[in-house]
Amino acid sequence: LRGWRRVGGPVTLWLRDARSAATLEAARENPRYLPGVMLHPRIRATAKADDLAAAEAVLLVTPAQTSRAVLGQLAPAFAPGTPVVLCSKGIERTTGAFMSAVAAEVLPAGTPVAVLSGPSFAVDVARNLPTAVTLAAADADLAARLARLLSGPALRLYHTDDVRGVEIGGAGKNVLAIASGIVAGRGLGESARAALIARAFAELMRFARSFGGRPETLMGLSGLGDLVLTASSAQSRNFTFGLALGAGATPQAAAGGKLAEGAFTATALVGL
Repeated sequence: LRGWRRVGGPVTLWLRDARSAATLEAARENPRYLPGVMLHPRIRATAKADDLAAAEAVLLVTPAQTSRAVLGQLAPAFAPGTPVVLCSKGIERTTGAFMSAVAAEVLPAGTPVAVLSGPSFAVDVARNLPTAVTLAAADADLAARLARLLSGPALRLYHTDDVRGVEIGGAGKNVLAIASGIVAGRGLGESARAALIARAFAELMRFARSFGGRPETLMGLSGLGDLVLTASSAQSRNFTFGLALGAGATPQAAAGGKLAEGAFTATALVGL
């Protein structure tokens, strides 16, 4: 949204709950997740799916485990051929399916699908701090077009056609970040945490290669870059979830009512 609103295009922010949408539209701020960040005048909040019919591109930012249901609800509202960019970083726990495979099952045949991933905390992007991420689509021209569309002065999108590599890097690093937090929570030391991150990343590269992902993709923003951020920062929900687990908390208490995507992805990742 940062780059697209810069070039003048309107942005429709769809929410599942009508009351939340009305509150956000009136207050122009999300105090729970982005306090102090005001919505740009060209961003409109709505709960009506039909308001997405004119979208040039749709970014799906709902949690991975709800993506199938949300896509099924919204898909009839999209104009034919509208690209859908998947922004959640996870693997569907019940099926072991990657998000691009879920989208292919739910969306009409021929719908262009892209994946967006990389080291980015929402608050950094919202406050216009320098951030770089990767956008992947099987159609390289589409990936390049979407990257140009969404880039801005402080948000740079690189692009690739390695969809599988990008989504595995994004999903896998959440699980590794939980492990990194557990090491810290148990007080095992920074040397142990560095060893875990390095060896886990080597395993993640082998995993991605077995599913057709390219090693250079994992070495980039959507793999190594995202892992460095998520496995070493208290801002990361996955790291703090692991930190609490390592200190002895139950999974429910460790979550603290916040979403840690890696907690759901772990089961699917181990199964794969």
